Amino acid sequence: MIVMLAIKNRNKLIAFSLSLFCIANVNGVQAQESKSVLQYADVFELEYASSPVISADKKSVIYERRSMDIMSDSTRTNLWQVNLDGSNNRPLLSGKSNFSSPTLSADGKQLAYVSSFEGDSQLYVRWLDTGQTARVTNLQSSPRAISWSPDGSLIAFSMFVPSKSNALFKEMPKQPKGAKWAGTATYIDSVTYRRDGGGYVPAGFSHIFLVPSEGGTPRQITSGDFHHGGPINWTADGKQIIIDADRHANWAMRPVESDVYAINIADGKVTELTKRLGPDSSPLLSPDGKNIAYLVTEDRKLGSQNSHLYVMDINGKKSKDLTPKLDRSVNDIQWASDGSGLYFSYADHGQEQLGFVTLNGKFTAMKTKLGGQSLGRPYTSGEFNAVGDGRVVFTQGNAQRPADLAVVNTKGEITQLTNLNEDLFGHKELAKVRSISVTSSFDEKRIEAWIALPPGFDPEKKYPLILEIHGGPHAAYGPNFAMEVQLMAAKGYVVVWANPRGSTSYGEEFANLIHHNYPSQDYDDLMDVVDGVIEEGYIDEQQLFVTGGSGGGTLTAWIVGKTKRFKAAVVAKPVINWLSFSLTADGYTYFTEYWMPGKPWDHVMHLWKRSPLSLVGNVETPTMLLTGENDYRTPMSETEQYYQALKLQNVDTAMVKIKKSGHSIAARPSNLVQKVGNILAWFEKYRVAEK
Repeated sequence: MIVMLAIKNRNKLIAFSLSLFCIANVNGVQAQESKSVLQYADVFELEYASSPVISADKKSVIYERRSMDIMSDSTRTNLWQVNLDGSNNRPLLSGKSNFSSPTLSADGKQLAYVSSFEGDSQLYVRWLDTGQTARVTNLQSSPRAISWSPDGSLIAFSMFVPSKSNALFKEMPKQPKGAKWAGTATYIDSVTYRRDGGGYVPAGFSHIFLVPSEGGTPRQITSGDFHHGGPINWTADGKQIIIDADRHANWAMRPVESDVYAINIADGKVTELTKRLGPDSSPLLSPDGKNIAYLVTEDRKLGSQNSHLYVMDINGKKSKDLTPKLDRSVNDIQWASDGSGLYFSYADHGQEQLGFVTLNGKFTAMKTKLGGQSLGRPYTSGEFNAVGDGRVVFTQGNAQRPADLAVVNTKGEITQLTNLNEDLFGHKELAKVRSISVTSSFDEKRIEAWIALPPGFDPEKKYPLILEIHGGPHAAYGPNFAMEVQLMAAKGYVVVWANPRGSTSYGEEFANLIHHNYPSQDYDDLMDVVDGVIEEGYIDEQQLFVTGGSGGGTLTAWIVGKTKRFKAAVVAKPVINWLSFSLTADGYTYFTEYWMPGKPWDHVMHLWKRSPLSLVGNVETPTMLLTGENDYRTPMSETEQYYQALKLQNVDTAMVKIKKSGHSIAARPSNLVQKVGNILAWFEKYRVAEK
């Protein structure tokens, strides 16, 4: 369900104090102390690095510098460049407009990118030796998945192409001049008709286009009522592109299915290179153009399924699994420059790791941890790009900093290239984070968790505790930066987060312990984690609080239906009733097939027994509901059901609707503030004043 920044604006907001007590007359010393911890306004100053691209001479890296724009309430993306020794970090393309998706030509002399510099998002090309720039397209939709032809003469990209209306009713009377009618009715007959973050989707399909790199008229080379996207690979002779797609008639009812295809750019002829059931995706051509690496998932209709790394010949023959024994899901594959093997990332014990496998299947865990790109909550994240000489540039984060760029050499030595948030955090005291583990009281499995200790932590004192639960439910938290956690700690709370059963990064078996069994013993795991923190001796057991979003919201609602130990709870963007969710969520074709034993009307009691709504009669804990008003992943109707049920039960409750937000509330910095601010305000309402 989770499905998760550019020169910083220097017009700082006047930050207000997050001190624990409200004192009318603040002296100078106290004012100075209040500035040493995080403020809500600091959310608008966050930056992080993304999308590293290595220069042709292997001396520098171009990257997206993403920052929060306080005026537009969005993420601004500019392009910067820094040398691989960490020197000369400078803007390449920056300003009020977004500059994103940097893609170098094969010879490294030209940079293609997408920008809204002149209004709508268009494709541009910059000559790196002179800085001259040309606008290449005049498109009606945004270009995606940019890819240069081998000789640099063409650029391929994916773009949405709208279809004509297929409405049945065509006899509407003519509207008189000056009349104010309601408007034309919307006719919907597609399987996927709305999508979280995009609203009601227009009719149409994504197709692949080619455009001369010096500008001109784009030419569509794919056809049919199917979606075609990236990554886009060119064959060495420039005559074909390799992509993944699902070009079968019932594609809309196969939510995870895809195959690898070759498309002839001259006539659009399609050749299917893989033909098995289950996702074959993310094809990537080898440097010599003779092999295709791609990801394969054996589809067993499980909630969590690992992707393996395969290699096959360019014609689709001699397919081989390179990672048969790796019980982790492979992501973001990239060929070594000599074609000897592939780099990839994979989540392990709550952190994204870097790995390498040879064409003979020899796997090496590189012990390089990626991260720092999930700003709100401490999810796994990260990107990398191999330099070509054994070094790898990657996004490096930790519990106190979002993503910077770093480079690791063949000896494992790491050089940090950027320091994007030191001006913000360097003079502040942030929460210190450490790990703990507990033994599950249900079956003695090891459960990993992390604790954030508030600034100025004193182990001799007693602190209120917040249990923060991740969504997914097949996802993973880790010792990663999270602004929400840091703001909670700045308010004086100890915050704990964990990876209960169902979490990824511990193997398929652990993740699928909740398959058709969610929520269940993940509740026990979380209570064991809370008990483990309490045993350390600095928690006030009368001041326990719980919150979580998406799957974490579902578990929070489940928890207050099972126990009264928490002083207050905030249930964010939850599933409350699996029966109603299954037929209102945007991904209903997936959820009903992979998360449920069958069609919901055939398994009513099974779904009801796993619905938090079934436990609402037990709830006494004051519980706030918080959801984006445009959330189509866990629709607002789920939140409203629980709100009304709690009201009928005379439970103290409130409902917060986040404006202009879908499921990803943190997509707007102001909404990230609204989310954590409302959570903390609810907890403060029930928090006992310190003596």
